[in-house]
Amino acid sequence: MTEAAIPEPTPEQAALFARVRRMMLIAGATTGIAVAAVLFAVGYRLFKSEGSVTTAATDVTAALPKGARIVSTAVAGDRLVVTLDVGGSVEIRTFDARTLKPAGKLKFVSEP
Repeated sequence: MTEAAIPEPTPEQAALFARVRRMMLIAGATTGIAVAAVLFAVGYRLFKSEGSVTTAATDVTAALPKGARIVSTAVAGDRLVVTLDVGGSVEIRTFDARTLKPAGKLKFVSEP
């Protein structure tokens, strides 16, 4: 058996090989940086969200005006929105969804 002889590359071929190697290094480095950035972002989000998940559960009792009726409830962002019917007028109360502390009150009344 004879071994196939590999001829020495010409200067143009050597330059082309060097250019391809350089482009492969750039592509590999870019891919590595992108993968590292994604892993960092995922790890950061997991680490950051752990603190908000472990908040203690709280029981809150909110007193409604006499004769008030809850019309609807909704969640808007980080707020809990409760719509009340108080003696024919509409009132909207908002609470912080995490702590359930009152965040605001809006009353709608008819003009005389």
